[in-house]
Amino acid sequence: MVRIERVKSGIPGLDELLNGGIPRRNVVLLSGGPGTGKTIFSQQYLYYGLERGEPGVLVTLEEHPVQVRRNMSVFGWDVRRYEEQGVFAIVDAFTGGIGEAAKRERYVVTSVDDPTELIDVLREAIRDVKAERVAIDSVSTLYLTKPSIARGILMQLKRVLAGLGTTTLLVSQVSVTERGFGGPGVEHAVDGIIRLDLDEVGGELVRSLIIWKMRGTKHDMKRHPFDITDKGLVVYPDKVLKIGQRTI
Repeated sequence: MVRIERVKSGIPGLDELLNGGIPRRNVVLLSGGPGTGKTIFSQQYLYYGLERGEPGVLVTLEEHPVQVRRNMSVFGWDVRRYEEQGVFAIVDAFTGGIGEAAKRERYVVTSVDDPTELIDVLREAIRDVKAERVAIDSVSTLYLTKPSIARGILMQLKRVLAGLGTTTLLVSQVSVTERGFGGPGVEHAVDGIIRLDLDEVGGELVRSLIIWKMRGTKHDMKRHPFDITDKGLVVYPDKVLKIGQRTI
């Protein structure tokens, strides 16, 4: 029997639902609407790895790297020291290199509309830090700029990431009412899908998570509530959330 190598997510309660963790080298789509905690999830995943000697790369397409570092520090995730040690890198695919702070960034994608440049800079960062974990926040930006070739870009990204041996989270933004996972045919291009939701239940908003698919492992098929605490996400595997007749 082949033993599956797994990567611990760093999200308390989640690995129990994944039979021990995410299968190594999987590319996982982390999909959800605004306010569901996707960005925090992806950063928590990376920081957990850094604390355990697993280098990482974060690609930011929707936020200034300076803001990313500041937001992470709110949870006690100080990535600057790991950057100085050469085991963590932020790829700036947001500023286009414009502005004084952006000029101090080491890995900059000058043209976000150019997927080839994005992949080249990402590859360089992964090799430099010997990354084992990658998060791209968010791939939705790629669909918006190049919807007709979004699936092709994703397949290209997946080949590069799998070839370099990383286990990757692709953050995907969907609207509150949207069915599916964001982007044309994206769900077929990835190895796993974790969907985060925010729903009104009994007059209050409740966050929940469901693992839609995960290649290479058995996984839980139920919807579980989670909270965002001052230390990040916590999933409750012993609780199941039922939301009326809601479908996604």
